[in-house]
Amino acid sequence: SGTRIANALIRAASRGVRVQALIDGFGSRATPTEFFGRMQAAGVALTLFQPVRTVFDYRRKRVRRLHRKIVLVDGHIGFVGGINMIDDFNQSLSPAHPRYDYVVKIEGPVLADVYVSVQHLWHKVQWFSRKRRAPHVLPHPALAANASEASEAGEAGEAALAFVTRDNFRHRRDIERAYLQAISAAKKEILLVSPYFFPGRKLRNALMNAAERGVTVTVLLQGAADHPFLQWATRALYDRLLGAGIAIHEYHQSMLHGKVAVIDGHWATVGSSNLDPFSLLHNREANIVAQDVPFARALRASVMDEIAQNAVQLSLARWQQRGVWLRFKSWLAFGFARFAIGLMGGNFD
Repeated sequence: SGTRIANALIRAASRGVRVQALIDGFGSRATPTEFFGRMQAAGVALTLFQPVRTVFDYRRKRVRRLHRKIVLVDGHIGFVGGINMIDDFNQSLSPAHPRYDYVVKIEGPVLADVYVSVQHLWHKVQWFSRKRRAPHVLPHPALAANASEASEAGEAGEAALAFVTRDNFRHRRDIERAYLQAISAAKKEILLVSPYFFPGRKLRNALMNAAERGVTVTVLLQGAADHPFLQWATRALYDRLLGAGIAIHEYHQSMLHGKVAVIDGHWATVGSSNLDPFSLLHNREANIVAQDVPFARALRASVMDEIAQNAVQLSLARWQQRGVWLRFKSWLAFGFARFAIGLMGGNFD
């Protein structure tokens, strides 16, 4: 899949399209340098965000990843979501069931905000790369031109959209705040999908308070985990969440990777942000938030269909019957996770 995308970018560059690719260094740490070299030789302006130079790099900033998944084309079309450009199956999963994920195609004035954000990050990384004397990072004024063009675009549809980001300066809590405001205002239903789920106290309390005031709260989480230790820590939260009346489903058909939410049939979000400390406290993330009934209903129908076909609902009674070893393992992982969050400069509140 990555080769097909790379070939498409190379073909675009060969016909004179300005092509820029900003790629997370940690997420692409196993990608051969020849793979990127072929793209650069064809004219693709490519750079790595915080490239991994050694496996023993334990600096705090190493956990601050570029986790955003954004594609922008000609100032008219954008894609925002959670999908990585990789093959979607590994040895533990069937090729018939790729990762379960979401991305949205967007048009209209909201693209101006996306372009401004991408332009800002591109120039910031470019500046640091010049300090490291990396000559392959080239400026492209097309970003500014496309941002201006997108801001003048007419409405492309009836949906009210917002582009919400998380960074480590001005927008540290924007995505978390969007979730908290929507959850606190919920009157009927909250539907959350998050493969990595380890929310702080504010989000946990907001969900439990919603359930206590009669809101139906449904959460879809990973069953087949690629990071078992974090899953053990997450499961330490199940007793309280289930006890508060929150319905928890675990997805077992394939690897769950989608990060979406639908609230009261009109508020919805799709993006890259998990509800865990890495996304909410460290990574650069990006979500689209929509106030639109048809879109929210379509997204809800998609999630509920997957829950009905491919997920297992947990019950409080059966969960409390699990063995002592499983309980101990979960609470040990929970304690270590909280300790690690503190070491990374995070706050679990």
